[in-house]
Amino acid sequence: MVVKNTKLYCIKYWVLLLFMAASTQIQSQQEIALEDDMRTVWEVGVFAAAFSSPEYPAAGQRQTNVIPAPYFIYRGETLRIGDGSIARAVAIDKSWYELDLSLAGSFNANSEDNEARVGMPDLDFIFELGPQLSVRLSKFEFEQHGKAELFLNLQARAAFSTDFSGFNKRGYVFQPEFSYRQRGWLSEKTALSVSVSPTWATEKLHDYFYQVDSDFVTETRSAYDAKSGYLGTDLSVGLSFNATEDIRIFTFARASLHSGAANEDSPLFMEKSTYSYGVGMVWRLWESEERVAGR
Repeated sequence: MVVKNTKLYCIKYWVLLLFMAASTQIQSQQEIALEDDMRTVWEVGVFAAAFSSPEYPAAGQRQTNVIPAPYFIYRGETLRIGDGSIARAVAIDKSWYELDLSLAGSFNANSEDNEARVGMPDLDFIFELGPQLSVRLSKFEFEQHGKAELFLNLQARAAFSTDFSGFNKRGYVFQPEFSYRQRGWLSEKTALSVSVSPTWATEKLHDYFYQVDSDFVTETRSAYDAKSGYLGTDLSVGLSFNATEDIRIFTFARASLHSGAANEDSPLFMEKSTYSYGVGMVWRLWESEERVAGR
């Protein structure tokens, strides 16, 4: 029974790890592909990233995680897998907008290792999934610095947490995002991405991060009833470049600004601004000979 449960745990962990790798790999892929680029119909490879981030929004302590995982991309006429989403069916392929899936994820955190949460339940793995409408607002061409695109991404996601024994719904997230992507910034294969994305969430997700029930009140931690509303704004920048023909390196940094958030008064709300950063690689092992543009 112990062996069976261990195998089941490993399977669930790898499923979640692949999900979170997909969400991170999506960001790296979006940085390197513009609409007019010629790209392979399919490709297979490996992906790895290491990053440091707060344990939860506005947390006072950080954690470092490493994600290694395989990846697969398919760019069909109506079915797309990877390369900007998990999978999506494209009924109408317009050059200036597209409807697909948005996803996000975060690792768990041990409350005993977090000074503000000692004695409280641990924070489980969180994943978010929902529709995304991407609208291209403008295209740019530079004489010496390549091409660029400006997008507005309207994202609405359902949030869930899991400890692998079950799933708990944690409400909803609304996150509009302005995203600027430039190919050829320093050299032909160098890409720059800059984005700003404010976030609002329903009460369930705020409760998960900031609520303090009477059972967990201490001398330094008062009771607190969290409410829905503004969670914070992320300012992100990413840079990617080719190390070889098949290996691409990317770095990223994000400042999360929580001043004015709905639950600033929570004893679990520790910092008005936090930072995340990391580095990763995408190694393409196999690819199709056929190439397509605009997918």
